[in-house]
Amino acid sequence: MKINWIYLFILAFLGSCKSIPNNVEIANQFVEAFYSFDSIRLSSILTKTDQSKLGILYYQKWAECGNYKIMKKNDFIEKNDSTILCPITVKDDLIGALNIDFYVTDTFHLHINKGQIRYMRTSSNDPDIYHKAKEWVIKNYPELIEESCNGIWAPCECVKAMIKGYAQFLSAENQK
Repeated sequence: MKINWIYLFILAFLGSCKSIPNNVEIANQFVEAFYSFDSIRLSSILTKTDQSKLGILYYQKWAECGNYKIMKKNDFIEKNDSTILCPITVKDDLIGALNIDFYVTDTFHLHINKGQIRYMRTSSNDPDIYHKAKEWVIKNYPELIEESCNGIWAPCECVKAMIKGYAQFLSAENQK
């Protein structure tokens, strides 16, 4: 049996090459890490990310404290060869505290270069009542959130305080 050494060399070479995952695979890894609420896992995916990494780690904790549950993982949108949008529809305690039947869609805007997330931001379709309630709490009950929402690593206390404030907002709205 004659061995084709060139063929074996090519197979060995190709086997040793590490392929770079495509943007959708990277986005899926990110979303899975984010909603696992495992900050170490998420942080390891974000090793090449700019300062937006801290904001996303904070938001992950906020989502965990707000009991975000994925209701629908929408199709990812590849804007170009380096930007992918990841819309995720969630149920959470903050919207639930407002007694409305609505699921928020948070969209992660990931900028990927050479197989690594380099920058990201988020956007959301929070309903107007959410923003109105938040502004009302800030204006009418600042003492409720000043301490709880002070500092970047206290998201659980802040979420709890906002939920209390939303209950007071609803009570005030019902008295009108």
